[in-house]
Amino acid sequence: MVDYDHPLVNTKTKTHFNSLPKIYQKMWVLGRKGSSGFSGSSTAEQVTEGINGDGLTAIVTGATSGIGAETARVLALRGVHVIMGVRNTTLSRDMKQTIAKDIPSAKIDVMELDLSSMASVRKFALEFNSSGCPLNLLINNAGIMATPFMLSKDNIELQFATNHLGHFLLTNLLLERMKRTALESKTEGRIVNVSSRRHKLSYPEGIRFAKINDPSGYNSLSAYGQSKLANVLHANELARQLKEEGVKVTANSVHPGVVDTDIFRHHSLFRGLVNLVGQWVVKNVQQGAATTCYVALHPNVRGVSGKYFADCNITEASAQSNDADLARKLWDLSSSLVK
Repeated sequence: MVDYDHPLVNTKTKTHFNSLPKIYQKMWVLGRKGSSGFSGSSTAEQVTEGINGDGLTAIVTGATSGIGAETARVLALRGVHVIMGVRNTTLSRDMKQTIAKDIPSAKIDVMELDLSSMASVRKFALEFNSSGCPLNLLINNAGIMATPFMLSKDNIELQFATNHLGHFLLTNLLLERMKRTALESKTEGRIVNVSSRRHKLSYPEGIRFAKINDPSGYNSLSAYGQSKLANVLHANELARQLKEEGVKVTANSVHPGVVDTDIFRHHSLFRGLVNLVGQWVVKNVQQGAATTCYVALHPNVRGVSGKYFADCNITEASAQSNDADLARKLWDLSSSLVK
């Protein structure tokens, strides 16, 4: 008897895994459970089942759609007060209403945040810090992928500016609030950087320190990989500093998996592949948000910092991402750029 609710069965065609061509059997990996007890097929609701987030406050960037919206929804479902940091406040208010209709008890607010603009990041942080609201969880989720070469409003390559630098500045501006919240509430604060497996495929030198804004040699996918490598390096160096300081705040990075979201809109090849084989090898948003929600809320992750997670389990990152000297050099560059 075939269980058509099993994650290794295509519910549309009722095709069992064993009857699929070998090329599609990569999907089996999604069903393999790690030491956490969860796998790539686990959903955000499943990995947070039974967890009470009442009294916690989270900021989720890029929560208008995709895994950001699902992360916000599931955190709200678990009782967390969620602040959606978004560029398009109109769309996010619609999302807020959708979540509220599904979860009447949801506590959700919307604040404008454009991570490609340092002025916008500073305005967001100033308004949030002035509100007196505590901050337990910071989910650095927003991102763009494989764009043509463009500069941000601050004349910084757009993917590096949006995916890394905006979150670097945001985290720095909110860090004292997180430390104070952790101290006063005696509850661990958690910072989660949403990276990607693509961090392993940056430029050969990892970070093009002298050529961040140089269009020569620019490759859209390598630039994306560079920004995602920066996410992991940022979390690792931040974790080191927080541990050295002895504060009760952790920092980790996650790979959500290949998820069918609007992030593919700038890359027609990826969009075509997703349309062709997506139902077999690509996660849905419920699965894509699982690792973020797991690292943000699960008690198994208490005290864990400076790690890279995929499919809700600690996973090996690239050698470059574990280079402490490279992390410190990136920190210094990022600090100089935001100042």
